[in-house]
Amino acid sequence: MTRRLEGKVVAVAGASGPAGRATMRKLAAEGAVVIGADIDQHRLDAALAAVRTDVPGAQISGQVIDLLDPQEVHDWADHLEAEHGHVDGVFHLVGGWRGSKTFFDSRIDDWDFLHDTVVRTLQHTSLAFQPALVRSESGRYAMISAAAAHKPTAGGAAYAAAKAATEAWTLAMADSFVKETTSGDGVPTAAAAILVIKALVSPEMRAEKPDAKFAGFTDTADLADHLAGLWDRPAADLNGQHLWLTAR
Repeated sequence: MTRRLEGKVVAVAGASGPAGRATMRKLAAEGAVVIGADIDQHRLDAALAAVRTDVPGAQISGQVIDLLDPQEVHDWADHLEAEHGHVDGVFHLVGGWRGSKTFFDSRIDDWDFLHDTVVRTLQHTSLAFQPALVRSESGRYAMISAAAAHKPTAGGAAYAAAKAATEAWTLAMADSFVKETTSGDGVPTAAAAILVIKALVSPEMRAEKPDAKFAGFTDTADLADHLAGLWDRPAADLNGQHLWLTAR
């Protein structure tokens, strides 16, 4: 039986985190060729091993990448396309959080940290992989944003601003797909989408706090399902869209 992502080649940045593991597991189970990237070799190896255990026969590999090095990311993108012939998806699951109790207590070095981990890493992956996604028959790029970007709190200024910046950057990428991948009928073949959550919760977090409600949180498995499902919808329906996985 053919699985729905058979033949798709998908890169996952931030592979060793809970979202990365869940997403790689889902993609591999659906038949995709999955390439995970992380800056830490040991964490990456552990994530890949876990997926191989959960999904026998998984077509999965990994690459240690410093996403703050633009040349390294570009070389990775070029290598993947040369090796596989095409790259059909890039999921940017890299993040971080910094905040304060009040607006006055906001620290500019928190912004500096988030500018690198949240904004700059996304800029590098989107720029590096955009040409390959244009060439793909069904390119998909997705980032994870936060409801906080749409309703910032006093103590979350740096985080909300960083997420808002990545949303704007991704929307610009979406516009590039309209201009560069539109077929003769005016329909784009590639899409860049923004998945909006309140926060993520993993099975490990639920196990550690069995009585916690995690109200409004998105389970990592549900996030993975939504990411794998991006190819179930036409690019024109997804491109430049905010897909809300929590209450607005």
